Amino acid sequence: MKNLILALAFLVTGVITAQDINKPTIVKKGDLIQATYYFENGNVAQTGYFNKDNKLQGVWTKYDVNGNKVAVGNYENGKKVGKWFFWTNDILREVDYSLNSITSVNTWKNTSAIADRD
Repeated sequence: MKNLILALAFLVTGVITAQDINKPTIVKKGDLIQATYYFENGNVAQTGYFNKDNKLQGVWTKYDVNGNKVAVGNYENGKKVGKWFFWTNDILREVDYSLNSITSVNTWKNTSAIADRD
């Protein structure tokens, strides 16, 4: 019976620890709130900012489960603006937004170091 209780205690502790790893990190930085979300494996899934009205603001970056950057772009008061970059294997897409609407898309095949993810 003592071993069963001990085993349950370890199981509960492991589940609680695993849940804490996936919990978003929220940090106030001036007038903005920085948020970081995580995959189940503990790697960062995405990071960015919210403004005082709880709308997306500034640079947001998204990663795949292995930690590779897959998208980066800007929000202004919850709307996509400016240049956004999306990486898929050896393809880079540059998408221009104006007030949440796509204005142009350019696509490149990465055969050289034109645009690196770093």
